[in-house]
Amino acid sequence: MSSYKMLAIDLGASSGRGIIGRFDGERLTLEENHRFKNEPVNVAGTFSWDVLRIFHEIKASINKCAVSDDRDIGTIAIDTWGVDYGLLDKNGKLLANPTHYRDIRTDGIQPYAFNIVPKEDIYGITGIQFMNLNTLFQILCEMRDSPDRFRIADKLLFMPDLLNYFLTGVMKTEYTIASTGAILDASTRDYAWDMLDKFGIPRSIFTPLAQPATEVGPLSKQVLGDVGDINAKVVHAAAHDTASAVIAVPAKGDSFVYISSGTWSLMGTELKQPIISADSFKYDFTNEGGINGTTRFLKNIMGMWLKEESKRQWAREGKEFTHDELSDAALASKPLQSIINPDDGIFSPPGDMPERIREYCKKTGQHVPENEGEIVRCIFDSLALRYRWTVNCIDELMGHKAPFINIVGGGTKETYLCQFCADACDRPVYAGPTEATAIGNLVSQLIAAGELKDIPEARHMIRNSFEIKEYHPKDISIWDEGYARFLKLL
Repeated sequence: MSSYKMLAIDLGASSGRGIIGRFDGERLTLEENHRFKNEPVNVAGTFSWDVLRIFHEIKASINKCAVSDDRDIGTIAIDTWGVDYGLLDKNGKLLANPTHYRDIRTDGIQPYAFNIVPKEDIYGITGIQFMNLNTLFQILCEMRDSPDRFRIADKLLFMPDLLNYFLTGVMKTEYTIASTGAILDASTRDYAWDMLDKFGIPRSIFTPLAQPATEVGPLSKQVLGDVGDINAKVVHAAAHDTASAVIAVPAKGDSFVYISSGTWSLMGTELKQPIISADSFKYDFTNEGGINGTTRFLKNIMGMWLKEESKRQWAREGKEFTHDELSDAALASKPLQSIINPDDGIFSPPGDMPERIREYCKKTGQHVPENEGEIVRCIFDSLALRYRWTVNCIDELMGHKAPFINIVGGGTKETYLCQFCADACDRPVYAGPTEATAIGNLVSQLIAAGELKDIPEARHMIRNSFEIKEYHPKDISIWDEGYARFLKLL
């Protein structure tokens, strides 16, 4: 049986890869054809993405298709993290490497913004939770701190749109990625023009919005000269990686709670319309765009970043551990003796994460973690308790208790954390697929190509194609006491 072939370029905050998808009409299979590091660079006080290196690696992935049996791929699509962007001049030239969302330039920017447009008004329009990294705040920093560069900027493109432009020469802004930045009106699903006018952000800098599963264009002649003979078209994935991951949630029906678990834990539900209310504002929930006009109603939670950055710190100290070794050490440690609010701002920047965790525990009068296992146990316990708080908020806002939680993404490999989530939240957890972002990217391509009809059909296909693990609650009582302590930290 012949199959339809695609290439998904899946870019995360620390690595990227090319994934070949093959769909035989019933099942989807994946094969990684290229993997590379995505290492931001700190130069002259600015934390930036090395976007030209990223583009070079994307072309390397396409070239591997061109010189193999996968030269007949039909489509290519890119997904990335949200909020970050590049600025182009009137000749289409990149003005500077895109700034990383963890750069310190946005420290203190929110009060500056709220003096122009009140916080409640911004949320009432955009429905986006407030984080310093929001695109709106980054643009305001750019206008304030680099006015000469911003003055000559002609267009702004989010990361996947910028890379699509490098591939095709076409400038468009994919809807789900734009929705992450607090620049869209959540109700009209268009740019929040009146609000942007009040901030003095020129309308001309933005390009037309495009929906997932629509065409960008063919590869440019220059790119074809670099990569070889490929007759594939570039299409829009649900370009925000969480939007793609949510597509791959293998839930049945419309009512489900998901965690897209990776560097971030994005926890929420899928809605037909946004929820913008006093309670959603109080709980700081966000309304981001999904495929087919859906809304991803969710909370950004600091996820595996806490463990990954701790692991990097230990490596800097000459102590190399595998993820499994650290997870096993966590399980062997006493539960719930140290907990943190994982979303406290002190844990956001890169650096010595274990020391920050110890300082937090010391300041809050808790047991100070003494070794690597206790640090990771603190991270896992704290994330599980944050999941409990978040799902309780979702239950309240939706008016009913979600019967289960679907976890997708790389965090599904953390089996202990999946179990802790089931225990803390007192409901079953279904974990998988691991490669949710790449799968969702490929699903957008399959819909664009007419190989799949819609998302319900895609989710049925995903359930038949990939392993889903089940975790059922146990040891629930110990989490109640821990949760009471956690609430005091909030």
